[in-house]
Amino acid sequence: MINHKVDFIFTIEVEGANPNGDPLTGNMPRIDGRGYGEISDVCLKRKIRNRMQDMDHAIFVKAAERCDDGFTSLQKRFEASFKKDVPDEKVAEQANEKWMDIRAFGQVFTYQKRALGIRGPVSISIGKSVDPIETTTMQITKSVSGMDPGPGKTRSADTMGSKHYVDWGVYVVNGSVNCYLADKTGFDEEDLNVLKKCIRTLFVNDVSAARPDGSMEVKDIYWFNHSSKVGDVSSGKIKDLLLHDELSTGTLKPCYEDYNFRLDEEKLKAFEEEGISVEHFTGL
Repeated sequence: MINHKVDFIFTIEVEGANPNGDPLTGNMPRIDGRGYGEISDVCLKRKIRNRMQDMDHAIFVKAAERCDDGFTSLQKRFEASFKKDVPDEKVAEQANEKWMDIRAFGQVFTYQKRALGIRGPVSISIGKSVDPIETTTMQITKSVSGMDPGPGKTRSADTMGSKHYVDWGVYVVNGSVNCYLADKTGFDEEDLNVLKKCIRTLFVNDVSAARPDGSMEVKDIYWFNHSSKVGDVSSGKIKDLLLHDELSTGTLKPCYEDYNFRLDEEKLKAFEEEGISVEHFTGL
């Protein structure tokens, strides 16, 4: 089992990609009210689940295009494993043993007239860009009509379209692992190491038209180990450790190194005296 709280911070560089489209705005990259880019926690967990699956770990919430067990819904996957007369406590125990993503993130089961919720120890924040992002919209056309254009017409309405992407930006993501919830789900040190690998390789095997290969990259990962289960300092204070420089006004082509990401050495030294230890590694 895990006997200490964990916090982590990682950065993501985006160039010419749509990191997370918003269906309410025509799939444009997500932004908040101030123009800062966002990557939803659900999107990040989806990518972590995909990496778990790539590493041959069983997961419950599989993407439709990655389904490899013949079940077309979560309900069918659940009902293939559990009968109606199995007590909720047994379902929770066996689900945690069987599926790594449930051990990590938890799950709500509403099948077989159940209302069973499992709280997972791993929490992931919404990714936020360091600066407001600029979104480019590119008009595109198909070389052939997808639908029959009708008599006397050469092209149908679906021939025209749009593609949205972030020119360049850097996002910061925070997360933590709760020991008390890990005890309940069985999330252990081996699972923790898998989570590390998933974050480090987050965009491996994640290519799409919206995210060309190499357009998104995990850069720096800071992994904080506490000396106790409850934690030596709050997660909020851990988040405040990350520092960066401001981009020079008028920079035509900024790069990741311009931010000079680093930890506040003075605060970190005080936290280390409280029992915190930190690992710094980079994405693949």
